[in-house]
Amino acid sequence: MVSDQRAEIEARIPHRDPFLFVDRILEQTEDSIITEWTVSPELDVFRGHYPGQPLLPGVLSAEFCFQSAALLFSDPGADTPQSGVPVLTKIEDARYKRMVRPGETLTARLELTEKLGPARYMRGQVRCGDELVLRLSFVVALTEVQGA
Repeated sequence: MVSDQRAEIEARIPHRDPFLFVDRILEQTEDSIITEWTVSPELDVFRGHYPGQPLLPGVLSAEFCFQSAALLFSDPGADTPQSGVPVLTKIEDARYKRMVRPGETLTARLELTEKLGPARYMRGQVRCGDELVLRLSFVVALTEVQGA
């Protein structure tokens, strides 16, 4: 159930509505995660992003990947400190292949490719059904919480 998963997700990363895009964690291992997001037709962005023919901005598909990576890093079994905040530090080779419409369900598959200090190098893809939406590589690092 989404609400049960949402509570678990909110306990692990700092993102919240209206900027929390991961609805469900489908699978997770030490080095990979698969998540799902059903793109709500009620997202405010659709009012102004191609009115009459709404499209999900590609950057939000990428953000879905970044949030999924943050969930992977926040796993209680991981060797990464729990007190850090996940921060995107680099995006490489982002390739958008398909438009996303309101109401579609996206699946992100992410794989850890390298660890270097607090940095985690990731490779990911987002699909809608069998169709590729986005392929990219990126780096996420945990930083100290400011003002805590």
